[in-house]
Amino acid sequence: MSLNRRNFLAGTATLTGAGLLPQVAMAGDRIKLGSVLDTSGIFDAYGKPMDMAMRLAVNEINQSGGLLGKQVEVIGYDTQSDMALYSQYGQQLTRQDKVDVVHGGILSASREAIRQTMRKTKTLYFYNVLYEGGVCDRNIFINGVTPAQQVEALVPYAMKKAGKKVYILAADYNYGQITARWIQKFVAENGGETVGVDFFPLDVSDFGSTIAKIQTAAPDLVIAPLVGGAHLSFFRQWAAAGMKDRIPLASTTLGVGNEHKVLTPEEGNGIMVAYKYSQELDTPANAAFKQNWANAYGDSNSIHEIAVSNYQGVLTWAEAVRQAGSLDRDAVIAALETGLSIDGPAGKITVDPKTHHAVLDVHIMEFENQGMKVIETLPQRQPIDTQAVCDLSANPGDNTQYEIQI
Repeated sequence: MSLNRRNFLAGTATLTGAGLLPQVAMAGDRIKLGSVLDTSGIFDAYGKPMDMAMRLAVNEINQSGGLLGKQVEVIGYDTQSDMALYSQYGQQLTRQDKVDVVHGGILSASREAIRQTMRKTKTLYFYNVLYEGGVCDRNIFINGVTPAQQVEALVPYAMKKAGKKVYILAADYNYGQITARWIQKFVAENGGETVGVDFFPLDVSDFGSTIAKIQTAAPDLVIAPLVGGAHLSFFRQWAAAGMKDRIPLASTTLGVGNEHKVLTPEEGNGIMVAYKYSQELDTPANAAFKQNWANAYGDSNSIHEIAVSNYQGVLTWAEAVRQAGSLDRDAVIAALETGLSIDGPAGKITVDPKTHHAVLDVHIMEFENQGMKVIETLPQRQPIDTQAVCDLSANPGDNTQYEIQI
């Protein structure tokens, strides 16, 4: 399907923006899709493309006839990178706007801020971002990669290429702390040694003393689950210190917000990552997706990992509504729990009935000239970390984010 920008914007309600209240675009019998994302503020590099992807998916659904004979209307809020607004807008979507489903949240904190509201009001919720794993809640579906899907693939590849002494730099909150433990587990399982672990608040941008500390430790490899614009400074300072060609880097987060396009090739080339999506994936589905994005927005440069996750999350929900023949939450959940699959730009995504997480392809990649070169594809990886603690088939009333014993 070919979209031009004018028709695209006419076909969706452009609601997000700093402090904007939603505009109920048209009266009538419509399906309401709620969205809550950081489309301004320090996390807008993640949130803006996620918002664009969600609207592209909705427009494609509407252009193909809608769902159950109805058009889908987006009601979206911009949380302005303020975690406090997630609770407020989550409640507004369910109580005032009375949406049929909610897609949104970026950081784990934002997910947890709205997850209980969605559960309490029995509003189906999709979280479409890679995260630390362990959430067990029948009301939520998650299609980002978890550590067992990503870190288990990345660590042995990076160690084989660089060596067995590993230093870890991580963001100092839930995601970074838990991911650092997973990295240490897989380093040990592959015969390596973790020689240092440092955590940093999200606003830390000066890594001079840290680089000196790493030089003293002399690892073979640095793995960095750092998060956000401030932490991007590390990679620049690492290259400026002349370390990039001396000690290789790997990351579980760099690139999900297109950070590799912000770094110069001299700063980024060779950094190792593992995600479910790259713009370089050579498949008909990805080519069509990029073309549709370019038709809607002018070019496809802004597409990134979690934008594609958001796009595929909307398509997964839409397919479940079609199969259920209903918007009823329990009927849609039952359809998803059949092991429903879709094929999208990141490949095949299958819902795991036991955990409500995704079974998906993971690609080991290296940055090359501001792109992500695919080195190896590991197909249809199970979320075995969350499967170890969560069984919604046996315990449908569970409502826990487990700290998986590592």
